[in-house]
Amino acid sequence: MSAGRIRAATFNVNSVRSRMEIVLGWLKQNEPDILCLQETKVQDPDFPLDPIRKAGYHVVFRGQKAHAGVAIISREAPENVAWGLDDDGPPDEARLIRATIAGLAVVNTYVPQGRSADSQHFQYKLIWLARMRRFFERHYSPDQVLLWMGDLNVAREAIDVHDPVRLKEHVDFHPLAREALENVRRWGFEDVFRRHHPGEPDQYSYFDYRLKDAMDRKVGWRVDHIFATRPLAERSIDSWIDLEPRRLERPSDHTVLAADFQMD
Repeated sequence: MSAGRIRAATFNVNSVRSRMEIVLGWLKQNEPDILCLQETKVQDPDFPLDPIRKAGYHVVFRGQKAHAGVAIISREAPENVAWGLDDDGPPDEARLIRATIAGLAVVNTYVPQGRSADSQHFQYKLIWLARMRRFFERHYSPDQVLLWMGDLNVAREAIDVHDPVRLKEHVDFHPLAREALENVRRWGFEDVFRRHHPGEPDQYSYFDYRLKDAMDRKVGWRVDHIFATRPLAERSIDSWIDLEPRRLERPSDHTVLAADFQMD
């Protein structure tokens, strides 16, 4: 791991080609070392490589047409790049990408949303999260510096959703989904944002397009997360949700979550 500040961020772009100007603008203004993207919604041959490279960044990705897709943008060249869950289930390569960047292990995921609590899609989401726990057990140790970032499609606590009573059975706040995510987190992760903002209300990274003035009315969800193993979490110096990308013209329905780590 190189010395100095490491800035890492995650952003569900809801189509990387549609949000490329937003991504490039955020890179220029904030100079992150690592930016994980989800829902890139583009087949690999059509991924917009050149603008990212011209901005001075490397990028690795795996996608598919009109759905899912993940990418890692980084200042330093990524190493040990791999895709998907490598067990006996569907690999879902467009939902998981991992790499080592400047000695830091990074896992970027777009967890299945689940659609409705009575559907097979929700059961698949719970299974997928259980597979993630086993994935970390196979490949990593809680004692190493490791980031798990992405749109995890689960609001962890009541404070992470605007109406926890009405939404208690929603697939992104359902008790079974929350427990499934916590089971992975208990492997050895800390919620970096909550380390710096414990108990702080109205901190959301997702605002539904269909709800008028959702940001101004603070009708949102915190389903995008940066989790770090303890050796890395203890080096975190800040974490924040940047609402500005959500205010721009033709935005994603998500915005950027970022964190800084001091690696000296």
